[in-house]
Amino acid sequence: MLIDLSREGGVDDPQIVASNWIYDTIREVGLDLVKRIANAPTTTFLGKQPRLWFPAAEAGRGGWLRETEAAALEADGHCEMASTRIRVAAATHCIIFSAQAPRSISTSALPAAQMELSYALSVLACGARASECRNPISERERECLRWVSEGKTTDEVAVILGVSSNTVNSYVAHAIQKLSARNRAMAIATAIRTGII
Repeated sequence: MLIDLSREGGVDDPQIVASNWIYDTIREVGLDLVKRIANAPTTTFLGKQPRLWFPAAEAGRGGWLRETEAAALEADGHCEMASTRIRVAAATHCIIFSAQAPRSISTSALPAAQMELSYALSVLACGARASECRNPISERERECLRWVSEGKTTDEVAVILGVSSNTVNSYVAHAIQKLSARNRAMAIATAIRTGII
């Protein structure tokens, strides 16, 4: 399931963009479940190792999932789940993966699926806001990425731009997030491929 959290109400007003068989459970239980999944401690962020979670276990701990929701999820065949939040351009999304049997979701395949979805959302966002997508990062973030791509260290970039090393690291971190990359190398590759640097 793909949920858009970037609408006016944010997490309080999630919009289901695409779904599979989990939609029936969400419709039965209520959209409030989507809000709590998006904010759950088991929900990771793009670039972090995904965590599998099991509805019965989460409800059994007295945690964020209600017993009735866990029962509805399991009754509809959602025994194992994973959820991730991603940010693409200016939009925030939550992805929910589910499987009928425990140990069915491959934790090694989840990062690739998340990255592919992030890329697809980037392409769609570019069609909607072409000028913003051509350069979703600020001028300073672009400069920092360009100098790093030239092989400069953080300290060297700081001297070149007349800012602190922490500021350079902050700009690069923001660029990594805005480009939906996992690390500096991936952000640089994305920026070169899209013509940002």
